[in-house]
Amino acid sequence: MTNKLASPYRRAAFKLICLQGLVALIAAVIIFIGWGVDAGRSVLAGGVVAVLPNFVFAAYAFRFMGASKANQVYTSLKRGNGLKFLLTIILFALILKSYSVILMPFFCAYVLVLFIGLFAPVFFKH
Repeated sequence: MTNKLASPYRRAAFKLICLQGLVALIAAVIIFIGWGVDAGRSVLAGGVVAVLPNFVFAAYAFRFMGASKANQVYTSLKRGNGLKFLLTIILFALILKSYSVILMPFFCAYVLVLFIGLFAPVFFKH
């Protein structure tokens, strides 16, 4: 069960995740046009490695809100952060082991998508 107080924060987190996904897709299309299919696929894989764990974190972290739910807030943040970390490691290992990716576009896209989260206050105003 989620808390109604958490709804605006969950919505804002999912807007940020959608923006990150959009940036990853745009970067993949640009690199696909400029460098070819393998580089575009590598950029898309880097974007997925960044976006998917953020989605899992947002789904767990913003379920509860308020002083009466302090223990649930703490637990959901801790679980969400742990799952995000674990999923990031698994996705890196899976993609780097299973697929032939070009490392430079892969890691550049990963870092680009993560930087979008740092500049979120610039993109979203109340």
